[in-house]
Order: sequence, then structure tokens, then C-alpha cells
Amino acid sequence: MWRPGPLRAAVAVSPRGTAGSPRPLHGKVALVTAATDGIGLAVAGALGGAGAQVLLSSRRAHNVERAVQELRGRGLQVSGVTCHVGNAESREKMVQAALDTFGGIDILVSNAAVNPHLGPALEADEGTWDKVFQVNVTAAAMLVRLVVPHMEKRGGGAIVLMSSIAGYQPMAGLGPYSVSKTALLGLVGALSPELLPRGIRINGVAPGLVQTRFSSALWQDEAVRDRALETLGAQRLGTPEEVAQAVLFLVSPQAAFVAGETLLVAGGARARL
Repeated sequence: MWRPGPLRAAVAVSPRGTAGSPRPLHGKVALVTAATDGIGLAVAGALGGAGAQVLLSSRRAHNVERAVQELRGRGLQVSGVTCHVGNAESREKMVQAALDTFGGIDILVSNAAVNPHLGPALEADEGTWDKVFQVNVTAAAMLVRLVVPHMEKRGGGAIVLMSSIAGYQPMAGLGPYSVSKTALLGLVGALSPELLPRGIRINGVAPGLVQTRFSSALWQDEAVRDRALETLGAQRLGTPEEVAQAVLFLVSPQAAFVAGETLLVAGGARARL
């Protein structure tokens, strides 16, 4: 487990980075998984910019160190830890790192996901299905289970699970991944009634086609990108920062009356189950 050096003092920045602006998450501690690139990194930056102390994680130590230094360079209070969310011991160490570093947990953003299979769903073997569900679904549920007692100690909290437009519209070649993202829609719905009486709101975010390295197979080729956008009914690619602002809303006091929902952030893409 990589452990960074002392934290730099933070400067007052808003979610958009304007000095001296309101910071709605001041005093809160956020744990963000898969947060060294793309949407996860943008989420960590948005939460840190809103005043939260952020513990970010990823599987590779050099990626964690790079992301921490990048966000600290923006004056944010950030620490990092390596974590394979599919491993129970690794999850426990990550949660403990947040407690040791910042003294508690108020926010969880579960962003980690894998997609080891590209092709017809029926060609995916049992090991592929097991891996996809272990990382994308089971790990998210187990992380929620781990953090809830610590949120209760601090009077409540907010959780966001990262789903996908593919959870509503299964994408060709991404069968197991799409099904796992549909499962996260159900997980949000199932957990919300259990968590609300404990002062914890859980919601989801379902991004559309966003320009990240993870989704590059769907947008790097212009023809593939245009077909994907047409199929989804969207006009353009999204950005990680646009998704991050949706997450920021859901974990902020402004969303105090929003629970058990999955917010579609997909540029007009059509979505229904």
C-alpha cells in the first residue's frame, strides 16, 4: 500500500476552482475508487474543490502518486492508497486508510469497474462473468457495507454508485459489462430504504458516452463514435468533468431530498428499462 507524505495546506476553492467561493463539502471526508484517471479523477477533483478531504484509490501505486500530486498541486486536501476493490482485504485497508488519514468517512463514490470481454455475450466464459460481477457489483455492495458504520458515527453520509448508459441500453460487444451496470441500478434501489433510516443517502450516476481512456474503443474511430452516438440518441461526447458535477450535486446538501435514484448524465441519450 502506497502512503503519501504530509498533506499540503489547502486553499479555498469552489467546485469550479474560484478562490474564496462557497465550499459545500467543507469538513467532509470522501472516499473515491478508481480515481486516478477519467471520471474518477474528475470526481476527486470536484469533491476536493468543494472542500472535502479526499482519499482516492487505484490499483497501481504510480498512478495513485501521480493523481495525488496533481490534485495537491491545485491546493486540494488529497491522500491516496492502492486498492484492488475485488479483494476484501484490500477494501478493508482502503477504508482504514481513510480513517487513519482523515478521521472518518462521509462520502463514498464507487467508480471502479472492469470490462475484460469485447464480443458476443454468449462467448464470455464463466470466469469473465464472475470477474465482472465481483468488481463491478459485489465490490460496490461490500464497500457500502464497510463504510456505513463509519458514516453513522458522523451523523450520516452520501453514497454514489457509478453505473452507465449501458445499464439501460446494453451495448453490442459489452454484454457482461452492460448487465453489471444494470445490476447497480437495482443495488441503489435495494439499499436506499435500508440506508435512509440510518441517515445515509445512496444514489447512482449513469454516464453516457464520455471521452475517457476506458471508453476509447467507442469513440477513437470517428465512424464508431458516430454510430454509438446515433444509437444512444446523443449529440456529442461528454466530459469527465460534466459527470463529476452530477456526482458533486448528489453528495452535496443541495440534494438532501434525493435518494434511491440514478441520475442519467448522457447528453439527451434515451434510457429506460
